Amino acid sequence: MIFLKNFINIDDINLSFEFFPPLDSSKNEKFWKEIKRLSTLHSKFMSVTYGANNGNKTRTYNFVKELKLYTNIESAPHITCVHENPRDLKNLILKYLNLGVKNIVALRGDYLNKNKEPQMYACDLVILLKKIADFNISVAAYPEVHPEAKNSQFDLMNLKKKIDAGANQAITQFFFDIENFLRFRDKCVGLGIKEKIIPGILPIYDFNQVYKFCLISNIFVPIWLKKLYLKSDNTVNKNYIIGRNIAINMIHTLYKEGIRDFHIYTLNKLDFINSIFVNLNTIF
Repeated sequence: MIFLKNFINIDDINLSFEFFPPLDSSKNEKFWKEIKRLSTLHSKFMSVTYGANNGNKTRTYNFVKELKLYTNIESAPHITCVHENPRDLKNLILKYLNLGVKNIVALRGDYLNKNKEPQMYACDLVILLKKIADFNISVAAYPEVHPEAKNSQFDLMNLKKKIDAGANQAITQFFFDIENFLRFRDKCVGLGIKEKIIPGILPIYDFNQVYKFCLISNIFVPIWLKKLYLKSDNTVNKNYIIGRNIAINMIHTLYKEGIRDFHIYTLNKLDFINSIFVNLNTIF
């Protein structure tokens, strides 16, 4: 066991966690037990993903209601706009407002028809949200450039448009090269973006799954990371420990760079996520 030199007091950092709505969370006692464990950390909000075309909108809303019932942590539902019209979006936003939701993650959403211009972008959704109420709005940022962006400068300007429209903070796509994130943060500052750029951390539970995500999302995978997982003698338990320790090291390195806010993509592997924060100041 190695104790890390830069001790992190959990109360010194702000955490947020992303979930997807389980098919039937009401029957999963273990799931809610792990949720409650996470809620005892210094959590600012728990975000819930949103499916535009697969019926998940209702599941998202219902799961947000359950989170408010079972925890004292603020919920932040994802809302996408690319396949929605302003009237339906307004009705959905009002439903969340009536539920007492104050935090929203505003996203464009996946757009498969590349031959047709979307009717709404995340910037438009931010404007709509701010017209309805003074929500705390998070938007997406891409340290390694959105796959559809023309170039990095275009991508940065798009982020600034969302911030200027009223977004309160940006949460990044996950990454594994910390220098890429730090360069991106500096570019945001240089562009006049003063709002928080919160790093998105995806702890690796299943490397093959995460590697597929990286290929789809244009995420750079360092050689050292590939080598860790390409060893033939790696067991499931060993990979579990490797993934946990990578996440811990990333948080410590970013902490040394002045970062105090972290957004954790859980993939609903909640016992694994909890183990990261139980062992935040040690590596085995």
